[in-house]
Amino acid sequence: MAEQDNAADLSRDEWLGLMLDREAAMRADRRLTNRLAAAKLRFVDACIEDVDFASRRGLDRRNTLQLAQGAWLKAHENLIITGLTGTGKTWLACAFGRQAARLDHSVLYLRMPRLFEDLAMARLDGRFPRLIDKLVRVQLLILDDWGTHTLNDQQRLDLLEIFEERYRRKSTLITAQLPVAQWHDMIGEPMTS
Repeated sequence: MAEQDNAADLSRDEWLGLMLDREAAMRADRRLTNRLAAAKLRFVDACIEDVDFASRRGLDRRNTLQLAQGAWLKAHENLIITGLTGTGKTWLACAFGRQAARLDHSVLYLRMPRLFEDLAMARLDGRFPRLIDKLVRVQLLILDDWGTHTLNDQQRLDLLEIFEERYRRKSTLITAQLPVAQWHDMIGEPMTS
């Protein structure tokens, strides 16, 4: 900063203000970098500004940009993105995840098959309560590839516990090829659905 042409024209208070602004910006960048690393997003470069509204995916520009403002996260609401293979559901979910991190929310991305593997392993090695706490604590949990297979009894109970703890406290974003109307069949238990 001292090497800039107008450095001599700045008062001590202006110098201090610039230094504080720079420090605040560096800390915010570091916090965002850490949040994005912890989020484990599949598409780390996905961002709302790059959403292609001209394609035939049927995305509503106004609705998408309104969601990007993050009011749904503050209200602890959930978001479901459905569509055919190759329509960009995962990319869009990662873009919303990145936007949530920018808005200073913690984010975690998980594919459903991996979630079930992690839950099964955690149950065996005693980490299950800690894993559930981690999944419950994160402000935005992104569950990708929902409905790729019918759930077994343990998977249903695990999901019920996660969703019950998160309900009206945290937000969850789910991507699925399976239309919502078919979720009851995929879950496989009318009492849980």
